[in-house]
Amino acid sequence: MTTTMKMPSRLLFPLLATLAFAAPAHADPSLAQSAEPPDKFSFLITYGADQCPESSGDEIVVCAQEPETERYRVPKPLREELKEDDAPMGGSWASAVEGYDSIARTTRPNSCSAVGSYGFTGCTAAAIRQWFEERRLYAQQQGKD
Repeated sequence: MTTTMKMPSRLLFPLLATLAFAAPAHADPSLAQSAEPPDKFSFLITYGADQCPESSGDEIVVCAQEPETERYRVPKPLREELKEDDAPMGGSWASAVEGYDSIARTTRPNSCSAVGSYGFTGCTAAAIRQWFEERRLYAQQQGKD
């Protein structure tokens, strides 16, 4: 029983010590910065061996160093955006449009699906497309033999 009584006192002292050090300090005007923030900030990118210009007066100059090969190139974030706009699989725009068309085909009329308006009307066209595709594949296989 004595161990259960000592346990809260062991935990109480570190808790009180933590609270004493974590107490917020009173607002003291002598601790505040006496100077006002600068009016001008300059963020520059330097290339190759170019030096970062020195700050003058109330100006803050921040420089980022890039290799010389990046000087006349489109910035990296913009290059990444351009890659996202490319056609899928690196193909032409015609193949991209064809891909989008085949995706949207299931919701259009003449699609031979239960989705969309008059989807059932395209079942004959789908059967003819399938027949032509099978015929083309059969002709290719006969040509290889």
